[in-house]
Amino acid sequence: MTEETNDARTLLDEQIRYYRARASEYDATSMPPEGPMAASLRRVQAAVAALGIRGRVLELAAGTGQWTELLVQTASELTAVDASPEMLRLNADKVRDSSVRYVVSDVFELEPRAEWDVVFFSAWLSHVPSSHFAAFWTLVGGFLAPGGRAVFVDEAAPGLGGETWLDERGGVVHRELSDGSRYRAVKILWAPETLVERLRELGWDAEVEADGVFLWGSATPRIDGGVL
Repeated sequence: MTEETNDARTLLDEQIRYYRARASEYDATSMPPEGPMAASLRRVQAAVAALGIRGRVLELAAGTGQWTELLVQTASELTAVDASPEMLRLNADKVRDSSVRYVVSDVFELEPRAEWDVVFFSAWLSHVPSSHFAAFWTLVGGFLAPGGRAVFVDEAAPGLGGETWLDERGGVVHRELSDGSRYRAVKILWAPETLVERLRELGWDAEVEADGVFLWGSATPRIDGGVL
């Protein structure tokens, strides 16, 4: 393991501790229903719904269920994963659907079984360190059944998370909770064209859009020049 990768793993562990500690206040602080980003969120939800997320769905970094409660409406099977058991308890209380399978796990510790038609993640890609980006997409590809795809949503503008930069070039921010405790987290914001090109280099065909507030899109792995 390189020094950069080891440092990134330490940062990811601190990020997990942050989200565990933030769980009880997450919904109130991340996306209030009538907050300034509510209209943009509704547009993104409509755009994602138009992608037709059906079949067996794996949701990574599911959090408190802001997307889980939408995904369960169209998925034939839904598994929601998060490293925070506190987040998943709130998710289950919100979604209240016994068909959803909940798994407490660090994303990078999941076994890549090729059984999912869609792998979905929101507000997660920006939390993946540069040193782990390729490994993450290899993992996503390992989750997908033939013909499967990844669908994702994230921030497209800085400052939405209420953070202060520690290292903007390196993608590290400070986040503060209501009790005054502070944690480091990864924050890497992607421009649509840059993300499409980076994924192409890793063997994915992607379509990505943004509205100035959010970024969303889908990606399909290529096999030997074709589509898996």
